[in-house]
Amino acid sequence: MTQDFPEGVALVIGGSGGTGAVICRELAEAGSDVVLTYNGNRERAAQTAEQLVSLGRQAEYHQLSIGDHQRVKTLIDDIASRHRIHTVVVAAGSDIPQLMIRDVSPDEWKRVVDADVNGFFNIVHASLPHMKAGGGGSYVHISSAGLHKWPERDVLSVAPKASIEWLLQGIAKEEGMFGIRANSVAIGVINAGIFKRLWADGSFDEAWKEAVQAGLCIKRWGEPEEVAHAVVYLASQRAGYVTGQILSVDGGYGV
Repeated sequence: MTQDFPEGVALVIGGSGGTGAVICRELAEAGSDVVLTYNGNRERAAQTAEQLVSLGRQAEYHQLSIGDHQRVKTLIDDIASRHRIHTVVVAAGSDIPQLMIRDVSPDEWKRVVDADVNGFFNIVHASLPHMKAGGGGSYVHISSAGLHKWPERDVLSVAPKASIEWLLQGIAKEEGMFGIRANSVAIGVINAGIFKRLWADGSFDEAWKEAVQAGLCIKRWGEPEEVAHAVVYLASQRAGYVTGQILSVDGGYGV
């Protein structure tokens, strides 16, 4: 036992990403062993796992496309046969274009919903029985500040996350009696991952930056460590009486 986590592992879906890797590190520093998944960046996943081992924790990494239900079930069953899963963090998301709703094609919409919404359901379907059998656990989903105030051109991020949010509410309500908690961290612009790509390819510019930051209470971008601190809190025993909640890490975007 540690102060914050029981024996077992935190499963971080998307743990090779810019924010996901920091979440893995912060979980390890808080005393949890970690199993992380990656979609395409095996090298980053291996580097992250090596860093966790250097912190004195056990770590392993696996390739996973969360839209593949059978692969999700097979992997989670395998992990659960060797470790108690006390936490599932879902930090994976589609790499999406910034489009107005009117410009989103049905094919693009279906691609993202299948990957993100159905992928999240696949994870829950595979992991929930194991977490209940283990005496409970915590789901933490990396969501969007756009749930509180609409961000133009971000429909492919916000709409799927809104659906996931209601799934989390249902999990909190239906499974709380079994020791299962479910919460989200709704993030604004974080200086990592997809934001860096969109900035580099010109999707965002200085005019956009000035306009967005003008609407924030805190006039800067967030850092992945700030997201990770919120995730660790919600995952840990320190938040043992917290469920069905959205913790915003967004610089006051929704204010």
